[in-house]
Amino acid sequence: MTGNFSDNTDNINDENAFAKLSVWSEEYEKTSGHKPLALVHSYGCQQNVSDGEKIKGMLSKIGYGFTDDVNEAQFILYNTCAVRENAEDRVFGNLGDLKHLKENDPELVIGVCGCMAQQKHIAEKIKKTYRQVDLVFGTFAYNDMYKMLWEVISRRRRIFNLSENHVDINEDFLQLRDDRIKAFVPIMYGCNNFCTYCIVPYVRGRERSRKPEAVISEVTSLVKKGYKEITLLGQNVNSYSYGFPQLLRDLDMIEGDFRIRFMSSHPKDASRELIDVILDGKKICRHLHLPVQAGSDRILKLMNRRYTVEDYLGIINYAREKDPEFSFTTDLIVGFPGETYEEFCQTKELIKKVKYDNIYSFVYSRRSGTKAAEMENNISDKQKGLWLRELLLEQREVTSVWLSRFVGKTLRVLPTGEGRTGSDYLTGKCDEDIIVEVKADKKYIGKFIQVRITKAMNWALVGELVEE
Repeated sequence: MTGNFSDNTDNINDENAFAKLSVWSEEYEKTSGHKPLALVHSYGCQQNVSDGEKIKGMLSKIGYGFTDDVNEAQFILYNTCAVRENAEDRVFGNLGDLKHLKENDPELVIGVCGCMAQQKHIAEKIKKTYRQVDLVFGTFAYNDMYKMLWEVISRRRRIFNLSENHVDINEDFLQLRDDRIKAFVPIMYGCNNFCTYCIVPYVRGRERSRKPEAVISEVTSLVKKGYKEITLLGQNVNSYSYGFPQLLRDLDMIEGDFRIRFMSSHPKDASRELIDVILDGKKICRHLHLPVQAGSDRILKLMNRRYTVEDYLGIINYAREKDPEFSFTTDLIVGFPGETYEEFCQTKELIKKVKYDNIYSFVYSRRSGTKAAEMENNISDKQKGLWLRELLLEQREVTSVWLSRFVGKTLRVLPTGEGRTGSDYLTGKCDEDIIVEVKADKKYIGKFIQVRITKAMNWALVGELVEE
């Protein structure tokens, strides 16, 4: 599988790749006594998870089964993330570990796809350094996967497809979902915002929205199959071209016992109408993930976020005026190029003002090709680490007090597995997106229950089951 290097698949004219792969898998099963097995591992965000589930659907159509053991697989595919450097480092480390498998089994197919693979310098590194990798394709080449895979299997060629051509959104897909309780539903792809630290617009392309009737049909089908939590996905759902608040209203009218979440909302586009729809909805969770990234107007401008702290607090205050207990979470970047300690402290002050239920905080990670990568990085890694710990301590103090607002109240919770509090506890989340631990029988996993909150910790709520 380490033959000629191909930059694209234009030379592959076999329109019957699907049929040929199906025949190949049948012959493989007859010879070996089992289906060819694929390991598809997705790194990073929920969008990547959803993409990985669609890839598994494509592979299942041509006869593949699936495994989580690299030693059992005939096809190993890493669906990658490019948002932070440590995610890329993990992929390279795992690829290195596969070298001996390839040496022992030359027929093994190893592939890398997704956001990381869309970057030319990454593909070049894989080409030169990781000769055990047969197949590399980016975010615009999923529709060519059958042709690429057949080329690798039948001709023992290495295929690198970094096409940047936008393709129409494919609604005719089989998605093998990893979860039977919660489902991710992308409503749009790509991003137009070009925040200076972010690689996503370069690897995912410009914004493309699915038609509302396609989204509504998919959610309706999922609810009929018993899914209880639907999370709508988009880099900025508020840019959904057909109108995001109206889409939420339409989904809220679907019959069934389920709830709706979504992420992420860009603060520059988060409207009062969005808050009103959330509060008026029957199935829309009263929670908004609103990534602020920094508490300094100067840093926000350097990030090209296109809002001020005052603008951001405007949407927070509007929601809290209507519902004082409205739940917010956010993303924060620590140590952006040029940030001073005083500006970092403004982020800590913002945490106190907003009173987030949770934060997702990260040390700034330089991404080659972004504008921020050209800025002077004046903060040491050690200093960034110290700031991050400061930030987390600040949030811990806020959460310890703020979560206590739920003590004594009864919340609707969807248990999804065994809890951390004890062997007889279940864990799940309430509509406000807060972890709840409750002493209850495992029969309640995947079913909405009422929980009376008895205790608030700095990471979760604890409660008792309210029998109906």
